Amino acid sequence: MMNFGDLYSVLTAVVPLYIAMFLAYASVKCNIFTPEQCSGINRFVAIFAIPLLSFEFISRINPYKMNLKFIAADGVSKIMTLLVLFLWTKFSKRGNLDWAITIFSLSTLPNTLVIGIPLLKSMYGDDKESIMVQAVVMQCIIWYTILLFLFEYREAKNLIMITFDKEDSTSGGQEVHEKGTSSHNEDEIIDVMLSTPSDPNTIQNPNRVVPANTSAIEDDKRELHLFIWRCMCCTAPGVCEQSVEVCSRENEKPENVEESNMIQSSTSAEVLKKILKMVCFKLLKNPNTYASVFGLSWALVSCRWGIKKPEIMENSVTILSNAGLGMAMFSLGLFMASQPKFIACGNKLAAYGMVARFVAGPAVMAVASISVGLRGTILQVSIVQASLPQGIVPFVFAREYNLHPDVLSTAVIFGMLISLPITMLYYILLGL
Repeated sequence: MMNFGDLYSVLTAVVPLYIAMFLAYASVKCNIFTPEQCSGINRFVAIFAIPLLSFEFISRINPYKMNLKFIAADGVSKIMTLLVLFLWTKFSKRGNLDWAITIFSLSTLPNTLVIGIPLLKSMYGDDKESIMVQAVVMQCIIWYTILLFLFEYREAKNLIMITFDKEDSTSGGQEVHEKGTSSHNEDEIIDVMLSTPSDPNTIQNPNRVVPANTSAIEDDKRELHLFIWRCMCCTAPGVCEQSVEVCSRENEKPENVEESNMIQSSTSAEVLKKILKMVCFKLLKNPNTYASVFGLSWALVSCRWGIKKPEIMENSVTILSNAGLGMAMFSLGLFMASQPKFIACGNKLAAYGMVARFVAGPAVMAVASISVGLRGTILQVSIVQASLPQGIVPFVFAREYNLHPDVLSTAVIFGMLISLPITMLYYILLGL
């Protein structure tokens, strides 16, 4: 059971983060930082501080001595969450990729580094610290990379869809074709075909060949034929009403439906190929990807042959990695101050975020842990660490990609405020 000394060690790890957040909040309210400067600080955190912090932790792990069942339970819980969110996005009318990414962050990526290590060390002993470090390392290597992939996939997909929409709007509209002309003694007959919506209000004036609204309606389109006689009796410009005949017919559907489906499938495959190409290109430019790869490579080499990092390399990394968490909290405070109200996302979304973080996350983790065979203290540790508050790094990414940063900031703030009593509640209930 935790005593006052254990509680004090937890507060020692948490309170400095709130101080950094409060300083950032006060600096914006006092007009010390401009919005452009705040954006630059967050970019520094995402590009430099967080990657170096990830490299520091990953490089210190021993990959040859890890609790495989705990790692498997953590992986199964996150895969289950991703699968459910994918099905929700695919088959539900309310499902969308943006909220799937946010819910995944809220329910599966806790603040294991800052809160989890000192808290669970106080609850379950020093030997459980290594398990928390393993959870942090797997987050940095796998799950933050997958989160970045989802962010980049969303960004690339939106960019390509916007490009396609612009192309469609440019090439869309009503097409005017001269089907043919035939000369007569006095009158000239022109067959003009218009691809136009079936709304009869679209053609209001027979003297207008192309209506003012040229946007194409793909779902409901007709071919409209205007047979115009330019007769000799008309001396005024335009077309006389007596010389216009209108007939319309439905667009003919392709005779080969399978061929049409193949064309649509080919187009979707091309779009997906372009999206994945853009995602891979962006991930190759992202320093977090290299931090994970280099950190794991160094851990494998150093633990295999006992090689230590040179002191100059160690100091170069730690000088910025030590500031990573503090700068992340500073960025959180800057974002809070820029919002019109303290609960930036509103009470309803804040409540949903707390349910995802402290109820759904531990529940899925419990199911996954039991399914892989975790029992006893390790099972309790896995569930308690899943009930930790929201991680700071997902907020940094959410703000960098501008995807629900208000929801993630509220989850971080309120999560850290109520995490201790909620974690203690899980600790007591699991110990009964």
